[in-house]
Amino acid sequence: MAPIIKGLLLGLILSISLGPVIFAIIKQSLTNGRKAGYIFVAGVSSSDVILIFIANVFTSLFLLVLDHKAIIAMAGAGFLLMLGLYTLLFKKIQLETEDTDSDKIFRKRDYLGIYASGFLINTLNPSVFLFWFAWTAAIGTSAAETNNPIGYKLIVFGTCLGFLLLSDLLKVALASRLRPSLTEKNLIWVNRISAIIILVFSAVLFVGALRY
Repeated sequence: MAPIIKGLLLGLILSISLGPVIFAIIKQSLTNGRKAGYIFVAGVSSSDVILIFIANVFTSLFLLVLDHKAIIAMAGAGFLLMLGLYTLLFKKIQLETEDTDSDKIFRKRDYLGIYASGFLINTLNPSVFLFWFAWTAAIGTSAAETNNPIGYKLIVFGTCLGFLLLSDLLKVALASRLRPSLTEKNLIWVNRISAIIILVFSAVLFVGALRY
């Protein structure tokens, strides 16, 4: 039960953390539909899996990441800045009046872009990157005291990722239920608020990078 409880706690911490990812998931679901929201979540989840894999297999990279955390923070701030400016200034918002429960029709490359956006916004967030490395070190210490360290880690991180994925899917489902009650004006404001929040996180990351 110990690794399961730890995994659930880790998943809970990430699922309720107010970062750019949670707002991006909600905005994606509201503006582009449920399918786009799920694909965006898939990109975020893929990023988490890769970061955990790197943290566990290449533990020596932890010191390298700490040495270059300013560069990572700058890259993350730059990506969020571009995403926020595009969302605020250039993103077109259109309300579907015929069937608000149906998803918009996108081409495969559009969905690939949504997937890549979810992947990058999570990967280039230094707090997520350092979160996984820090907890990998902590879990590794506990796992070393057990008879099956690898199994212990698999249960912890598997439980964590499963809980986190379910919470993100729930966010998409709840956001899509709000679509019929939203007006085009409300969607525009949701888009603006989301963009401002992303820009704020970009500024925070940039200021933090200057301190490294």
